[in-house]
Amino acid sequence: MTQVNRTILIVDDTAVLRNIMKMQLQRMGFFHIHEATDGSEAMKILYAQKIDLVISDWNMPVMNGFELLREIRANEALKHTPFIMVTAEATQDRICMALRLKVDELILKPFTLEILERKILQVIQ
Repeated sequence: MTQVNRTILIVDDTAVLRNIMKMQLQRMGFFHIHEATDGSEAMKILYAQKIDLVISDWNMPVMNGFELLREIRANEALKHTPFIMVTAEATQDRICMALRLKVDELILKPFTLEILERKILQVIQ
């Protein structure tokens, strides 16, 4: 599947970060990009259509990234969806929690666009 045909969901409560990621994804050749401001909104999108990759912040109101990852991994239809977690708080506990739920990649803030691109390519190939 080419990048053009893949659908990506960006989940972050900060519009600026969503826009930065969206622009980078478009530069990489992804054009089917959806956005959500929290995990609850993301789940509605995930139930409505096929998503090939979720990129989610950890800290968000309503439903955070960890809760979103847990919900996705518990759902038979969604559990194999590739998931990249973005966080500024890379404590050992957080990393272990994410790994237990089989996060595909973890990106630590602040990050460069090169790191974002490398992690995405590792997960989707």
